[in-house]
Amino acid sequence: MRITEGQQGNSESVRVIHVVPTQFGSDGLFGGGERYPLELARAMAREVECELLTFGPRPGAWREAGGLQVRVLRRWGLWAGHPAHPVAPRLAWSLSDADLVHTHHLRSVPSQVAVITAALAGQHRVTTDHGLGGGGWNGLLPRLFERFLTVSRFSARQLQVPAERVRVIYGGADPQRFRPDPDVTRSGLLYLGRITPHKGIDRLIQALPPGARLTVAGSGGHDRDWPERDYAQLLRQLAAGHDVHVTGPVGEDDVPLLHRRAAAFVLPTVERTCYGRSVAITELLGLSVLEAMASGTPVVASRTGGVSEIVRHGDTGFLVTPGDVLELRERLEQLLGDPALARRMGDAGRELVLSRFTWTRTAARCLAAYDELATAGNGAS
Repeated sequence: MRITEGQQGNSESVRVIHVVPTQFGSDGLFGGGERYPLELARAMAREVECELLTFGPRPGAWREAGGLQVRVLRRWGLWAGHPAHPVAPRLAWSLSDADLVHTHHLRSVPSQVAVITAALAGQHRVTTDHGLGGGGWNGLLPRLFERFLTVSRFSARQLQVPAERVRVIYGGADPQRFRPDPDVTRSGLLYLGRITPHKGIDRLIQALPPGARLTVAGSGGHDRDWPERDYAQLLRQLAAGHDVHVTGPVGEDDVPLLHRRAAAFVLPTVERTCYGRSVAITELLGLSVLEAMASGTPVVASRTGGVSEIVRHGDTGFLVTPGDVLELRERLEQLLGDPALARRMGDAGRELVLSRFTWTRTAARCLAAYDELATAGNGAS
């Protein structure tokens, strides 16, 4: 198998199937672990035959305008009640025509089923983890994968797998969809992402400079236990007396508009939540950061996880100590009080995305990693 030959018409067509536990959007979750495989598969579908296989309460299948085939298998239930662990008996059968199976969320139930199925069938198999915890069958599960395509160097360190089988495939942003608009007046701060304690939105509200407006957009997290499940209520209490607008989940068409209207984008992720819980895996990358940068919006983000690999401190934005309310407030005041500085940082951020972090570049890096498997021969070897 050689992907690049297949896309150039020099050999038979190659078929790639991405296995994604949860859909991105209103029928699933609005998270980076859902957006990354969707955007990657969309960009890849312009080069090779590509299908995104995911799960939901109702089955379905369609082909997007860009060529990506999407198939939704009906899930029979959720293992342990977790959205990343759908159970669908038809999964193994649905992989039969793949040359390469690319799973997402290494330890999810679909990933486990898919890698066993692909290994038995002699298909190539790679995985991208998005931070889902869980066991690894005492080391057996990682050994079934030929490549680990991590979203950052930080993610690679977390997996603790052989370095020779790791390739870093940074995510991206669509620079046409996420772009600045010179006719739009920017104002206020924006947080866009999951509403969950480790994102540190409580610290952001506490750090708001006087008179600053904050828009908080996104869906809830997976928090089922007390006190984390009451995090939204805590945010409402903290927001009293501040200019904070909580939108809830927003439509896909609204996301670019929010980015290009904001004076600054903030990702205040913490390593210890307001409830005292330590967070081992904070941010594997931060796709919302890249989308803000593509929109020409300066970023203030916590110096944690993979975020420091994409934000250039003092150039495209500022990195701050996780959980430090005073430092966060100082940087927000600096950007809000100096529009020229904010504009320079926004311009630099967009240039960085155009040069390194588009989905087209992500797909090209991923296809190159697939090509390496040609030298290994059959996927079962």
